[in-house]
Amino acid sequence: MEKSQNIKQKIDEELSKFSAIRKQYNKIISARGQLEIQLNENKIVKEELDLLSDDTKTFKLIGPALIKIDQKEAKDNVNNRIKYITEELKRHDKTMESLCEQQEKHRENVMKLEQSAKAQSS
Repeated sequence: MEKSQNIKQKIDEELSKFSAIRKQYNKIISARGQLEIQLNENKIVKEELDLLSDDTKTFKLIGPALIKIDQKEAKDNVNNRIKYITEELKRHDKTMESLCEQQEKHRENVMKLEQSAKAQSS
C-alpha cells in the first residue's frame, strides 16, 4: 500500500511539472504571436518607406508630437527592429522546442509510473 502511495505521489509530481511546463509553453506562444504581429507591422512600414522618394519628408510620432526625421534613419530603425524581432522569434522557437521535449519526457514518466501502478495492483 505504501509503495502504491509513493507511485501516486510521483505521478502527481510529474503531472505538476508537466502542467507548469505547459503554462510556460502557452506564455511563449502568446509572446511569439505578439512578435509576429510586430514583425508584420514593421514589414508594412518598410514597404511604405521603400515607396517614398528621397526628398519626401518623413515624420516619427513621439508622444503627441510628430518629429521630422531623416528618411535613412527611419529605414535603418525599421530594419533594425525587423532584425531584432526575427532573432527573438528564433529564440522563442528554440524555447518552444525545448519545452516540448520536456513535456514529452514528463508525459512518458507519467505513463511509466501508471503502468507500474497497474502492475502492482494486479
